[in-house]
Amino acid sequence: QVQLVESGGGLVQAGGSLRLSCAASVRTFSMYAIGWFRQAPGKEREFVAAINWSGDSTRYSDSVKGRFTISRDNAKNTVHLQMNSLQPEDTAAYTCAADWQGDGTNWNPHNTYEYDFWGQGTQVTVAS
Repeated sequence: QVQLVESGGGLVQAGGSLRLSCAASVRTFSMYAIGWFRQAPGKEREFVAAINWSGDSTRYSDSVKGRFTISRDNAKNTVHLQMNSLQPEDTAAYTCAADWQGDGTNWNPHNTYEYDFWGQGTQVTVAS
């Protein structure tokens, strides 16, 4: 059983930055790929970013590419999502998810069914 806890959400002005964190208390944390998804009221959940279990590959949605950066610190069982140049359309509940040994050519982090565990989410609100 893997439990994920997100933190770092809040209210910022357009153009500002936030850093989200996804933490877990499991000794095998480094063996999971971690993805970030977001969902706004009345909209479907959408993929944001992901990092593979070995930490040498990242994926981003087109809408955040160049603005968001995902990284991991396996010594602290934590994945970070640095969010820069935030815009009102980034407003959503952000959730992290874990995919056991997600990697390679068969790794499709944009698909929710790839993930085994989900956190409860942290709210990000960007004011115009």
